[in-house]
Amino acid sequence: MTRRMMAMVMICAQVLLPAGQAAAQDVQPHISVQGTGSIAVAPDMARITLGVLHDAPTAAAAMDGMSIAMEAVLDRIKTAGIDPKHVQTGSLRLDQRYDNIDGVRAPVGYSARADVRVQVFDLAMLGGVLDAAVRDGANAVNGLQFDVADRAPHMTAARQAAVKDARAKADVYVAAAGANLGALLMISEGNARSVPMPMMEAASFDMAARSVPVAAGELTISSTINMMWALVQE
Repeated sequence: MTRRMMAMVMICAQVLLPAGQAAAQDVQPHISVQGTGSIAVAPDMARITLGVLHDAPTAAAAMDGMSIAMEAVLDRIKTAGIDPKHVQTGSLRLDQRYDNIDGVRAPVGYSARADVRVQVFDLAMLGGVLDAAVRDGANAVNGLQFDVADRAPHMTAARQAAVKDARAKADVYVAAAGANLGALLMISEGNARSVPMPMMEAASFDMAARSVPVAAGELTISSTINMMWALVQE
């Protein structure tokens, strides 16, 4: 490095150092707080996934058997009063089955499987829908999830509770520190989530049963809010 370059570096350091110190002194005292809010909600709808599995010696026979059973399940769901727009076919699979024969892995047939996803907006008929579908060919329940059709008002209530929680925490902290809250500098939202409570008491698909007993429980809808205020000394 030449003498001229070294002189320029020294001049720059002398100019920048005071500016950096001034910037550090200008940082405004502030407090950052995270608030959480949770709302317990009674579900008013359910999403269920019903499956049909059929084994047969050939691929065609497996698909035919599965298709016949699934058609019966869809007809039963429609008869139960479910709007067709709330019924959607999910996965569709055809797999070759194997077994050990005299110590050798050998193909023994095929398995055809299909799922149908159903939204039920009248929980009083949920048990009957499950039982009726199983009676007509569904041999697997792959999912049962309760929810609320309109989450917006519950989410708003959870956000309001989170803001109140953050403000209450901030008041405690500044009072203990001998300061006061100034202007609100920042507010941001974390991840909102819903936590289902245990829902299904039992799932017995006995042909003699009138309907599958279910319990909807409740959902917890939560919100997290991050807030920052300026601090004003008393």
